[in-house]
Amino acid sequence: MGQKEAHMRTVWWEDGVVKMIDQRLLPHQFEIVAFDNEHDVARAIREMYIRGAPAIGAAAGFGMALAAQRSQAATTEDLLNDLRTAYDVLYASRPTAVNLRWALDRMMALATSLREQPHQVVRDALVAEAQRIADEDIETNQRMARYGAELVPEGANILHHCNTGGLATVDWGTALGVIRMAHEQGKNIHVWVDETRPRLQGARLTAWELMQWGVPMTLIADNAAGYLMWSGQVDLVTVGADRIAANGDVANKIGTYKLAVVAKENNIPFYVVAPTSTIDLQTPTGRDIPIEERDPREVTHVLGQCNIAPEGVNAYNPAFDITPHELVTAIITEYGVVRPPYEENLRRVVEQAEADRKARQASGSV
Repeated sequence: MGQKEAHMRTVWWEDGVVKMIDQRLLPHQFEIVAFDNEHDVARAIREMYIRGAPAIGAAAGFGMALAAQRSQAATTEDLLNDLRTAYDVLYASRPTAVNLRWALDRMMALATSLREQPHQVVRDALVAEAQRIADEDIETNQRMARYGAELVPEGANILHHCNTGGLATVDWGTALGVIRMAHEQGKNIHVWVDETRPRLQGARLTAWELMQWGVPMTLIADNAAGYLMWSGQVDLVTVGADRIAANGDVANKIGTYKLAVVAKENNIPFYVVAPTSTIDLQTPTGRDIPIEERDPREVTHVLGQCNIAPEGVNAYNPAFDITPHELVTAIITEYGVVRPPYEENLRRVVEQAEADRKARQASGSV
């Protein structure tokens, strides 16, 4: 098995192509793949070569940059038309993670603002902007990690669902980034790792990352989590998010909701770790979030190979669920720990993030 170097990113731009780690093969095989057009980047997102909301956003940004580089447009207006088509292709790849739309909107807004410039200027600017999205993600994750680590007690047993580490972001991680920071601070933590059926992101990816970081951990079947919380073996639950509605409802990997319910029943803090780019103020509540349904074969077969169900059985495979905001103790962002009332406080951090980005643009620092 290959090893991911500590400084290696999950997705990056190199010599005019987008490269990424093929996460479908981990932990048994480490392979880097390259894509030279937006259609293949969209396929990589859809087929989960790359996954995790922040990583998907960065990949989408690079996909738009590829579309600009490949465009045969002779004028900037024609280039914008090609970019609008690429936007639609990439946006259709996965519907739940709002970071995808956030990155696409950011890329399209920049291109539109440069419509009076030569089209080569637009192409170059889009590559630079995609790179900024990727670079900012790492800084954002480390800021969240520092805020979140303050909430982790010494010697804590932490329950974690799905994968939210460096593989789910450009590097470092969201909820796992908090865990990594607490470990590096010497807090003597231990992590219970949900396997995360049906695609086993916990067993395949989170366990792999924690072992590389040297974080003490134990892999469990998803159904063991409730017993561990009831029996006093969990001090806090940390998860990521694919979209957070304006009222604080959280869309995350299927299985998150039941963890939040059991945590509430047992008076265990339930923390969501996500950047402001994952907060969607345009979506009022969790009931307005589209939930991706994936191939039922992911349920009837383990990793698409070993059949564990009767032939012809019906199967339902929602990729995400919704955790109501009432079950969320706090949402950890790069602007600090957000607590109820979520509608007011989430808007505040999103507006602060947008104001800071505009200030950096005005000063020429981005």
